Amino acid sequence: MRWSKGRRLEAYSALLFILPNVLGFAVFTLFPVAASLILAFFNWSPLQGASDFSGTSEFAGLANFWHAVGFHQHVDSSWHANDAFFWQYLGNTVILMAGIPFAIIGSLFIANLLSRKLKGVPLFVTVFFLPSVTSGVATYMIWQILLNPEKGLINAVLLAMGMDAPPQWLHDVSWAKPALIIMGLWSSIGGYNMVLYLASLQSIPQELYESAEIDGAGGFAKFVHITWPMVSPTTFFIFIMSLIGGFQGGFAASYIMTKGGPAGSTTTISYYIYNLAFSNFFEMGYASAVAWILFLITLAVSLINWNVTRKRVHGEVFV
Repeated sequence: MRWSKGRRLEAYSALLFILPNVLGFAVFTLFPVAASLILAFFNWSPLQGASDFSGTSEFAGLANFWHAVGFHQHVDSSWHANDAFFWQYLGNTVILMAGIPFAIIGSLFIANLLSRKLKGVPLFVTVFFLPSVTSGVATYMIWQILLNPEKGLINAVLLAMGMDAPPQWLHDVSWAKPALIIMGLWSSIGGYNMVLYLASLQSIPQELYESAEIDGAGGFAKFVHITWPMVSPTTFFIFIMSLIGGFQGGFAASYIMTKGGPAGSTTTISYYIYNLAFSNFFEMGYASAVAWILFLITLAVSLINWNVTRKRVHGEVFV
């Protein structure tokens, strides 16, 4: 089929409109992703081996990947990780994701309260949503002050309540991760998840609640048998996105508040990749391999969760 001159002009105009986005995606997303995949199979450092900063490069095959996830046996027959830091920081990342279920429950609870027809609800929605639009750097710095063991407001309140030795928070290995989890809950409970739940709750037909009330159902029964099943697609989506964000996140908070300390207890995989590539070692090849391992882990966990959880989603929304 041959297009008319006017149709071709419309097509060319459309291509011109989308060209900036296509170029931006190619330059700032597609090319870096492809380059990182290639670099993952090389030992390349831009600052070693040449005075003109061209760096050195040698093909490594799967060595970078094996160094990250593999183990070796010592002379005493004990097994040790090739890169103990990788497993430590992966464990930190998983532990910091422990707040995800509590964040989801909290978001649903607040959304359920705000879905009621009461005066001032828009104001409360705005107040709860504010942490999501506040500058991350400013938020982290404020929480760093609040969590200060000597002059912070949180420990001052704990002392006033009678606690003799409040936690050292970001300065204690045992309390650093709980401190970041608490901060994450504060910022995520009233954020985008709450807005998604609000929209989902408002789409539930009121006739279902009216029928349940006629049958004598109380508030808890209505939540279990109506609200929770009807918002299950939203919960499924939020949980998937939270898992992906959890594996990829943690860099900004660790970098600003703790520098990955104390003793590496708050260093996440994303922060480790940054250190490998830009901060300490300039091991671009190995950093790229770790980044792709993180991608594969995230993909695997997401697929497992998709196949296990989607069968319990109300209405068979996902096929």
